[in-house]
Amino acid sequence: MPDMAVYVVSDLHGASEALRKVIPDDAILLLLGDLLNVIDYIEMSGILVDVFGDQAVRQVNELRLQGDLQEARRLMQERSRGREDEIRAEFSRLGYQQYEAVFSALGVPTYLILGNVDVPKMAAGFVTAHRSVIDADAQTFDIEGERFGFVGGALPTPLQVAGEITEEEMLDKISALETVDVLCTHIPPAVPELCFDTLAGRMEKGSEDLLEYIQDVQPRLHYFGHVHQPLVSSMSIGRTRCVNVGYFRATKRAYPHQGPPA
Repeated sequence: MPDMAVYVVSDLHGASEALRKVIPDDAILLLLGDLLNVIDYIEMSGILVDVFGDQAVRQVNELRLQGDLQEARRLMQERSRGREDEIRAEFSRLGYQQYEAVFSALGVPTYLILGNVDVPKMAAGFVTAHRSVIDADAQTFDIEGERFGFVGGALPTPLQVAGEITEEEMLDKISALETVDVLCTHIPPAVPELCFDTLAGRMEKGSEDLLEYIQDVQPRLHYFGHVHQPLVSSMSIGRTRCVNVGYFRATKRAYPHQGPPA
């Protein structure tokens, strides 16, 4: 029986129709988080634009580009004052619609972890309802002859978004993996070249514990996303090839996993 093709996608950000077109029905999908389009600053689209309006989001983006995340958060809180329940309900409604579209596009099997913009409590119901989707977080699986390990979530930032977890939680997930051939995460290890976003002009937060795991275990491959326009999209750490599989919403391309040399 021929091997099944394996594709890796990260940072889907609502591009469910594009995903349908690029993943064959008989393929395995590794989906590494950020399923929701909370905000696309280039297209100026997403849940935040729908809830707060174009002007407010542009102001927040300017602060973000200046590196003033605290002020960006303060501005959003100010815009929300007195409307908290209304905004929470609208965010939930729009998030639910996007998750519904994304999960309907997922085939069998999909190994899933979540990213920083995802809402774990909301996504959990969809994972349970879709037999095609495997909650892979903090677990290992034998896939096409190799051992794959998965670690979801991102580390805390001043924006305090739903998919962020503590460093202790991140370490617990990493520690649960033991030894793997292929490591799959949402965020990169704490390596400047892999963490720097050239468009935003700043470092995204990578994980020191992921870096230590890679240095100690030396998996063959490490797949991740999170950094949309990385300074370096792939590099080696010892025997491990670390690969940013790309910002799918922009590229519309899935990364084809290559098994070990025969």
